[in-house]
Amino acid sequence: MEARVKWIEDERFSAVATSGHAVIMDASNPKQGSSPLEYLLMALCGCTASDVVSILKKKREPFTSLEVSAVGERANDHPKVFTKIALLYRVEGPVSRKSVEDAVRLSKEKYCSVSAMLAKTAEITTAIALTADKT
Repeated sequence: MEARVKWIEDERFSAVATSGHAVIMDASNPKQGSSPLEYLLMALCGCTASDVVSILKKKREPFTSLEVSAVGERANDHPKVFTKIALLYRVEGPVSRKSVEDAVRLSKEKYCSVSAMLAKTAEITTAIALTADKT
């Protein structure tokens, strides 16, 4: 896997990785793209969401929607790493709460590479909001 950024102007870059899909990465004001740390939180959400979807499908759970959101707190001093991250999993459909809890736990403890890296500096907490819970 590889990635590169190319400076555009100010603190704005075009970023591209092995997949070939480019995004704008922007630390200037006003922003024309997400900042590097915003992309890091999005990567965490995407990584764990992929795991949870895969696990719920394998368990044949009939979810109809999944959304993962993250709120991060950063250190006051440089490097301003994330020190706390709260993840919220919103799942819709007649799914078992235990299945969702198991999927979230497995993602955090075993599968999500982004979570494993961020856990070196941040306390990562999880919460689950279910609609149509069949417990």
